[in-house]
Amino acid sequence: MEIGFVTDEISPDVKEAIEIGVSWGISKYELRVIGENRIPDIESTKAAQIQELIEKHDIQITALSPGTFKGTLQDRTENEREISETLPATFALAQKFSTDTVIVFGFQRSDADHPDDEQQVVDLFGRVAESAQSHGLVIAVENEPGFWCDSGANTARILAAVNSPALRANWDPGNSVGTDEPPFPDGYYALKDWIRNIHVKDTVKGALVECVPVGEGVVDWPGQLRAIVQDRPVEHVTIETHCLPLIEKSKQNLRVVQDLIAAAT
Repeated sequence: MEIGFVTDEISPDVKEAIEIGVSWGISKYELRVIGENRIPDIESTKAAQIQELIEKHDIQITALSPGTFKGTLQDRTENEREISETLPATFALAQKFSTDTVIVFGFQRSDADHPDDEQQVVDLFGRVAESAQSHGLVIAVENEPGFWCDSGANTARILAAVNSPALRANWDPGNSVGTDEPPFPDGYYALKDWIRNIHVKDTVKGALVECVPVGEGVVDWPGQLRAIVQDRPVEHVTIETHCLPLIEKSKQNLRVVQDLIAAAT
């Protein structure tokens, strides 16, 4: 079981992040924020720099995270802009960097929502999955509290309704804290068959409130990583530190996750 990092969880400077990560033995990286801009809104010179880093260090870009679908279903203009502009630009970068996974979110809930609005979520994801599949890519929906895709069970139900090979889950147990389901075992086993990518972070109060180093929060990471090693829904996990100072806490998280994986094997 390999370990990767979201680059801006080490440093917003992608060159610094990758060079530090490589010194730790990391070869897998997820791209999200590059400098002050989020994927795909980066300059061509920055894209060229990333390509040079890929070739120089023989690393793999495992996923791109443009931050789409963080709004509500009522944000129709923005949702359509993200479908018609943000995602196609992200798909182009994914192909440039030889990655096949794009992470999105699952639409924030609103007081204006009705239970049957879930069909709108299904329809939107159906469109997105069809577009991704035509580019040879897979969309991974990240669960987050307060979203239609929040718990493992709710995310699995929506993905099953779409039923596309190009739509899977980015499982984040830390983001499941604050829903009505324990991240592990409940959330994980509800979603296991749909998992494409996994984020590793920990929290005491909820990932949107405050994160802590892995092992110091409420997520059962020993049990979760043991299950991942046993079930192999993925061949790597991605650390998303989310607490400061980034380099220090990222290195601490790496040691902890390495130890937990070693114990699990």
